[in-house]
Amino acid sequence: MNVNRNISIIGVPMDLGQSRRGVDMGPSAVRYAGMKERLLEIGYEVKDLGDITVDHTLDESEGQLKNLNEIARVSDELAATSDGVIKEGNFPLIVGGDHSIAIGSLAGISRNYENLGVIWYDAHGDLNTPETSPSGNIHGMPLAASLGIGHKRLVNLYAEGAKIKPENLVIIGARSLDPGEKELIREKGIRVYTMHEVDRMGMPAVIDEAIGYLKERTDGLHLSLDLDGLDPSEAPGVGTPVMGGMTYRESHLAMEMIHESGMLTSAEFVEVNPILDDRNRTADLAVGLMGSLFGEKLK
Repeated sequence: MNVNRNISIIGVPMDLGQSRRGVDMGPSAVRYAGMKERLLEIGYEVKDLGDITVDHTLDESEGQLKNLNEIARVSDELAATSDGVIKEGNFPLIVGGDHSIAIGSLAGISRNYENLGVIWYDAHGDLNTPETSPSGNIHGMPLAASLGIGHKRLVNLYAEGAKIKPENLVIIGARSLDPGEKELIREKGIRVYTMHEVDRMGMPAVIDEAIGYLKERTDGLHLSLDLDGLDPSEAPGVGTPVMGGMTYRESHLAMEMIHESGMLTSAEFVEVNPILDDRNRTADLAVGLMGSLFGEKLK
């Protein structure tokens, strides 16, 4: 199966899921870095659907959860939009915004698959719940919510219950996990390649294993890539940097191998924060990774 040649870009300028302002400018920064032009050069048909509107003036928190209502509203709209893109026969490429948007992405995309596979390329597990979260920031909860665990407003978004199954999920690059997340990983048997495994096995073996594991059990593959999965020395413009991350070259190789698998059916790139960046370097890096993910060749 080859990657769909018709791409629809969906921007989600959301920064309500975390505490550091700036990731709402991520979609603009990535567009400025030449995302559409890069994909056109590779030979794709590209339609930019613009941005979903986010009201950043609202602060309607519920208990521990910050900005719950607006995040849920935006996520619902994103779910409907990404679902519609797939039903039109196009590939949804979603650009954030903070990682809370994945609640909407997965809710909409999963409607089109029996067993959606997910590669979560991230320094964090994003498996917190309102009970386990140290901060109450929803960008640390999208995977838990998508697995059916957490606040009912997030769990039942767009359709009731879990959107993905724990056995169809692979986390790559984790190096900052909270105690509650570690417990959930053990309890659900989630496959995680921490930076220890990446260093020890090498990225080719990690991706080979991940693809082999997902290929036999899934009928679609969504990549959710948080730029903080890369080391902050290479991707400085992210909201929650964690030292000791994946390199630029390792990440390009991972994207190339995911493309070569022929399994990819949707993708999102999140947490680019131009305020914290160095001359749009992180957005440029994101566009470069998109190039590799969509089959750009050096020769």
